[in-house]
Amino acid sequence: MDRQHIQLALPWRGSSCDQIGTMMSTMPNDDTPSVRMCPRLYRAVRESRPIEEVAALLLQQHGAATNHTGCFGKIGKGRILDIHSSRGSSKYGIIQHDGWCDIREVTDEGNTVLHVAAEKGYSELIQELHHKFREEVKDLLSRRNSALDTPLHCAARAGSDTAVTVLVKLAKVCGESNLLGGKNEAGDTALHLAARHGHVEVVKALVSASAAEAADENKVGASPLYLAVMSGSVKAVKEIIDKCRGNASYAGPASQNALHAAVFQSSKMVDILMEWSPDLASKDDDSGSSPLHYASSDGDCKVVEAILRAAPPEAVYKKDKAGLSALHVAARMGHRRVVKALLERRPDAAELRDKHGRTFVHAAAAEGRSPVVSLAIERFRDSSKSKLRGLLDAQDKEGNTPLHLAVAKGASGVVDALLQKGKVRVDVLNNDGHTPLDLAANSKSYLTMVSLVVTLVAFKASPQPKRQDHLEPWSISAMKKGIEKSCDNLVVVAVLIATVAFAAGFNVPGGFAEKTGKANLRKDPAFVCFLFLDTLAVVTSVAAAILLVYSKASCSSGSWKSFVASLHCMWASLISLMLAFDAALIATGTSCSSGLKVVRLCVQVLIVWITMCVAPATSWLTNLRFLWQLISRPKGRHVVQRQYPFAGAFIPNLLLFMLTNFMAFIGFSLISFLYSVEKYVLEKGKI
Repeated sequence: MDRQHIQLALPWRGSSCDQIGTMMSTMPNDDTPSVRMCPRLYRAVRESRPIEEVAALLLQQHGAATNHTGCFGKIGKGRILDIHSSRGSSKYGIIQHDGWCDIREVTDEGNTVLHVAAEKGYSELIQELHHKFREEVKDLLSRRNSALDTPLHCAARAGSDTAVTVLVKLAKVCGESNLLGGKNEAGDTALHLAARHGHVEVVKALVSASAAEAADENKVGASPLYLAVMSGSVKAVKEIIDKCRGNASYAGPASQNALHAAVFQSSKMVDILMEWSPDLASKDDDSGSSPLHYASSDGDCKVVEAILRAAPPEAVYKKDKAGLSALHVAARMGHRRVVKALLERRPDAAELRDKHGRTFVHAAAAEGRSPVVSLAIERFRDSSKSKLRGLLDAQDKEGNTPLHLAVAKGASGVVDALLQKGKVRVDVLNNDGHTPLDLAANSKSYLTMVSLVVTLVAFKASPQPKRQDHLEPWSISAMKKGIEKSCDNLVVVAVLIATVAFAAGFNVPGGFAEKTGKANLRKDPAFVCFLFLDTLAVVTSVAAAILLVYSKASCSSGSWKSFVASLHCMWASLISLMLAFDAALIATGTSCSSGLKVVRLCVQVLIVWITMCVAPATSWLTNLRFLWQLISRPKGRHVVQRQYPFAGAFIPNLLLFMLTNFMAFIGFSLISFLYSVEKYVLEKGKI
């Protein structure tokens, strides 16, 4: 037999014969290795070095461990050891390394060479290791790391179908029949991991080897099929269903099934599962929600229709533990197309009520879902559907109609749709004796309150009958505090505007003549516009400052009126100042720059945007109807003035604000016209 000449630098360099014998006799031969893996061996496997190099690192120690007899004496660095090979006469050459390597060594996390090779998909190395270390590899096949993963788990997680195939074959050869069903710390088999990551080829190899594992569930109750659906891999789902059929479990956590997860993936995956097991549509989770509830909440109409095609009719009527049907869920989420599909399939589902006695119209109104409410109005306002027409005015167990719930939510658009298109009643009292107009007082936002009151009063809504001296104006104290906090800052702004405008009046564009001391451009029309606008800015800003001081100093309930007037004055001063600046540029002939034109356009866009932000979420037709009600109905006017004084004053002030903005646009247009005229005159003079 040939002899191998292997040059080693062993860690016990210089040790005695007895010490060496003790160390080698204590090498781990049991099932729990405790020797840390050699760095060179770990790098060789991780970096997919040539098989011969890895095998040589292992065979050196294997030969030393199986053939050492007698005393080696002292071994120093560079010492040559003659070791008889137990695997034949082939030579692996002379390898220089810093420590011995053993196939049973592990990393700090308990990974063996087989774990590392499997994770890297190094299938050829796994075969070679089995060929040269048959007994050791047989033990390592089922060896677990700190997470209780076997090498098969690592290969399946990495998606290496070749490594999985090799490990499955070795398991059969070595009699490790339980390897495929082995579970890690999370209760996952190799099939669970492959399905979770959507590794189709690995799934195919595992289910082909054994279909029984498709029925296993991990610690959270998830089956491989459920995890395959979660991964979004249609091919992996088909592999499990086709190969396992009746053996496959569809279970998921919290009593969900694979169809619950499939509705968030695609209609194609839903079709596959429904074709395999139509009963999945009738299975509920812990909350009583069916897959149709899940699909309705997501809003994918194709998925909903796919379930409806194969599901039994009662799936639409199924309610969860809160009494919500799929129609309620779709309405709450505002999915108009899903609601329409459900109603077309089962029109009588519109009558379903939850545990609070609310229909899907209540659910949509309570969440402010205007598209769904509009759909309900379109379907139920016809006289031919008089039975369902009552759903728009239906009361729940607390006596609230959809209009009550929409007002409580602050959904002005829903309120407007119910009143203008749905023609619902505005005088219905709930169990607390409140009408929809009474609930508007609970609004926290000023603009929301204004929008609700304007819309309700426009359609002749009335509050609950009560003594007028018991009425409490909407958040009047809160408004006073807000005014007091804002006055100080606004006064500073008003004074700054007045200062700038005042300074511009004495530093006019074009300067003054040295002899007369008069403005050089005093006959220019643009300069005249500048003086007028600058004067207007000074007057309005000073007026705003005075009104703000009065608002803060006054303790009367009407102080908010002077505050509102000051805001109008301040806005007028800002507009005047911008127009004056533009007129000054034209008077000096510097307004032809493209950049200045862009800035002027941006200012106009900003004015429009501010107007849209300030305006309530009501149509102009509703605003005009509101003004008419205030004029023609004294009782309605008194209610607004006593309980919602800010709403009554809002529309007139909004009109004044818009008039100011309209004048600003006219001013910009006029100044541009003056510039064009001046430019034309100059060109005419040159000719």
